[in-house]
Amino acid sequence: MAAMASLHLLATLLLILGYGRSVIIAHIIDEASHQTTHSSNNMIIPNHTYRPSFHFLPSKNWMNGPMRYKGMYHLFYQHNPKAAVWNTAIEWGHSISKDLVNWFPLQPSLTPNQPYDIKGCWSGSITILPNQKPFILYTGIDNNNHQTQNLAIPKNLSDPLLREWVKLPNNPLMKPTLGNKINVTSFRDPTTAWLGHDGFWRVIVGSQENEKGIAILYKSKDFLHWIKAKHPLNSAKKSGMWECPDFYPVSTKGKIGIETSVDGPQVRHVLKVSLYDTSHDYYLIGTYDTTKDVFVPDDEEGFDKDELYLVQRYDYGKFYASKTFYDDAKKRRVLWGWINESSVQQDDEKKAWSGIQGIPRTVWLDESGKQLIQWPIAEIEKLRGHHVKLHSKVLKPGTLLQVSGVTPAQADVEISFQVSKLENAQELNPSWKLDPQILCSQKAKGGFGLLVLASKGMQEYTSVFFMIFRANKKYVVVMCSDQSRSSLNHKNDLTTYGAFVNVDPAHEELSLRILIDESVVESFGGKGKACITSRVYPTLAINDKAHLHAFNNGTLHVKITRLSAWSMKKAKVN
Repeated sequence: MAAMASLHLLATLLLILGYGRSVIIAHIIDEASHQTTHSSNNMIIPNHTYRPSFHFLPSKNWMNGPMRYKGMYHLFYQHNPKAAVWNTAIEWGHSISKDLVNWFPLQPSLTPNQPYDIKGCWSGSITILPNQKPFILYTGIDNNNHQTQNLAIPKNLSDPLLREWVKLPNNPLMKPTLGNKINVTSFRDPTTAWLGHDGFWRVIVGSQENEKGIAILYKSKDFLHWIKAKHPLNSAKKSGMWECPDFYPVSTKGKIGIETSVDGPQVRHVLKVSLYDTSHDYYLIGTYDTTKDVFVPDDEEGFDKDELYLVQRYDYGKFYASKTFYDDAKKRRVLWGWINESSVQQDDEKKAWSGIQGIPRTVWLDESGKQLIQWPIAEIEKLRGHHVKLHSKVLKPGTLLQVSGVTPAQADVEISFQVSKLENAQELNPSWKLDPQILCSQKAKGGFGLLVLASKGMQEYTSVFFMIFRANKKYVVVMCSDQSRSSLNHKNDLTTYGAFVNVDPAHEELSLRILIDESVVESFGGKGKACITSRVYPTLAINDKAHLHAFNNGTLHVKITRLSAWSMKKAKVN
């Protein structure tokens, strides 16, 4: 089977999604990252106050997708070389790594210089064909703002760094026409292709018809001549534009990842779409009917639910335009996601960068078969430094416990809780709307967890915590990430996020892992069953002025069964 590698171009996706939005994975970083000041000659002098230390971002400006080729990981990303905002200069940046943690920058792989992409080389994917031939499919924007799908191949296959790419003379390979009735401005983000049992390659492209979201299916025998299928792989009547679709198999037999073309009795499939209208990534688990070439979700309503909060998401915070790839070296599927800013565009321009990549996550099917599990790749643990730990500490209601001995603004924290007297938990009112974000922002009474990036006087803090409700003789666990007091700069996005966690607190501990990186807070609850990513910009709780606490603001006694925290070293990124 051909090894498939997703090239997603996070930044590109965002660009595609939000056009002028100021977030992009690679682009977010700027040589003068974070806050900046201006000298008398109007040169921007970088202030690295908020710049992440172990997340990927380019050296500066606006920021797509990954693959592994000849022992090297490649990340291609949407990048604006001219500014920390989106514009028509978007190109494909390119960095390489041996471990998915430390990255070295190379020259851009694709720049907008042809009639079919003169207004931007947008998002796309990489497919590695037999004989180790990587092909890029990407979206180009022409002078009429029409979106087309194009192919680029390496100029020199003997170069393991793949520094130069050549666009095919017969581009575009897929484009809207009067005959195929494709929306000319809503046709983008081709996926990694997969090879069917009939010898035809298949790829999907995101699109929409009025309010209907569509995964348009194309087929090809030679990867050069593509024919639009009679029906989409999947669609939803009310979901709006589907950006950055992703379609891949998962094994029913544990954590092992499988290559994108694999199918069989022990395989389920995942369809992920990035919804333009909500700026969130949603996924469905189901069956790929190879005879009819359609994806049949286990939940018949699919993405057509009246309440989208009922559809599963990779991440319930800031996480968008994500893409997976199959890592053939470690037999795993790796997920990348773009994390946009919480700051306003004016502040992004001042700091000269915008948008970052999340920590790569290994993703696999839960034992229940009903959801995915996500966990930071093991390689990130190489950055762990000084370690502190705590065992068996009871937190009475109202307790605030400071965790000392690590760098609070740059840390990896794991904590587990046991809760007693669950019969006294708050009752879940049947009249409440069971949206976890609403429960976290409006119905919360207490909770227990961690306060991160907290100032000394508690004027600023980001709270990541659990709440437990009683409902029909069972317990409902909600994980919250509250940014409402994260910064005294109220121009920032101070949203509170929430997610249900499928654990039974009567028989299981509640675990929480948080990666803190200056302005990034990535939280994993229930051993990866729920994930919430936040961007926060405190004004007081920065660098060595930040503090870390465990807390219990609820009415129940909570026992910390284990707490481990590590200072994190800085990665070498671009």
